[in-house]
Amino acid sequence: MAFEIKMPQLGLTMEEGTVAQWLKQEGDTVAKGDVLLEITTDKLTSEIESEADGVLLKIVAKEGEDVPVKGLLGYIGEAGETVGDAAPAAAPVAASPAPAEVPAAAPAPVPAAKADGSRIRISPLARKTAAKLGVDYQNLTGSGPSGRIVQKDILAAAEAAKQQPAPVAETPAAAPAPAAKSGELELMDGDEVVKLAGMRKVVAERMAKSAREIPTVTQNVKIDVTKLVAFRKQINETSGQKFSMNDFILKAVANALRANPHILVSIDGNQIIKRAHVNLGMAVALDDGLIVPVIRDADKLSLSQISATAKDLAVRARENKLAMDEYKGSTFTISNLGMFGVETFDPIINQPDAGILGVCAVQDELDMDDEGKIFKKQVMRISFTFDHRLIDGAVAAKFELAIKELLEDPMRILL
Repeated sequence: MAFEIKMPQLGLTMEEGTVAQWLKQEGDTVAKGDVLLEITTDKLTSEIESEADGVLLKIVAKEGEDVPVKGLLGYIGEAGETVGDAAPAAAPVAASPAPAEVPAAAPAPVPAAKADGSRIRISPLARKTAAKLGVDYQNLTGSGPSGRIVQKDILAAAEAAKQQPAPVAETPAAAPAPAAKSGELELMDGDEVVKLAGMRKVVAERMAKSAREIPTVTQNVKIDVTKLVAFRKQINETSGQKFSMNDFILKAVANALRANPHILVSIDGNQIIKRAHVNLGMAVALDDGLIVPVIRDADKLSLSQISATAKDLAVRARENKLAMDEYKGSTFTISNLGMFGVETFDPIINQPDAGILGVCAVQDELDMDDEGKIFKKQVMRISFTFDHRLIDGAVAAKFELAIKELLEDPMRILL
């Protein structure tokens, strides 16, 4: 009997994964342990290995398709073995007889797939309610997690349908649009349509959720890093190690957080969670999105340890070798765009953190001393975005001052 390849559950909260790429094709001979395909879920791309020897008989879930945990991906068996046609997602629910209270004219519920073949994410209760009320949910936008359609969406659609005037039979059908469209946008010659999926989809959902839910304030502070630049150069020349500016910033922020624990908070419904650990999330840009590996208990690490940990996480993030728990559990996040010459920006909070620090470029600046003598110094701006439900402006300013004092007196960073 053919072996079923199913979507694994790679984390306790994982509900579905996206097929990123099949590395084996139908008809290929595979051995146990061979990598069959790559899946993307929650910012992580993972390789799925074969659990059986044989031939890849059928690929059920195509590239770019979202598949629920335990959903069918394909079959492995003996050459020539026949396997049934199976859908990659839950099978469409058979239409049940209309309840007595539903008028016979009510439209039947749509199948569990859109016209383009993509799966519709809908809860079982919402599907049952749609069947009862005759609601076509194919084009509904869900309000549940990751756009899932829930019961209240069906009820709202049913109520909205009651408010719509009945269609006039003699109204002629609308003429087809002269140009192709993608969603609401009219396509122009040369445009390419790419599905929002995988890591890019997760980033989009989380950034939109954060911006929608959190009342944020961003405060910008200019820091004189002239001494820090010279101090870093001296240490790199004498210690045999190569520290980046980011290493010193990570260490300074960890120390400042230890001295200002009121920044380490999260909101959970009507509760405030006071975080016990300084777990620094470090934003790393990838070609298809953003990932935030975590330096745990950063306040307890030396500069050398933070430097080694940060470099290791960044390298493995770009090589897609991070374990799932290595990018979860941050209590504060740092996003450094200084290497790109960015002068100031408003970073978006990485939930459930209450704040994120944007680090900007080091720039030369002219200044004048008390005697009127002009001199050159090096400055850097930081942009602290915080959740105003949890952190007030004065409290945030105190934290920023702690970072400023450390970076302007770099010997203190090592203490």
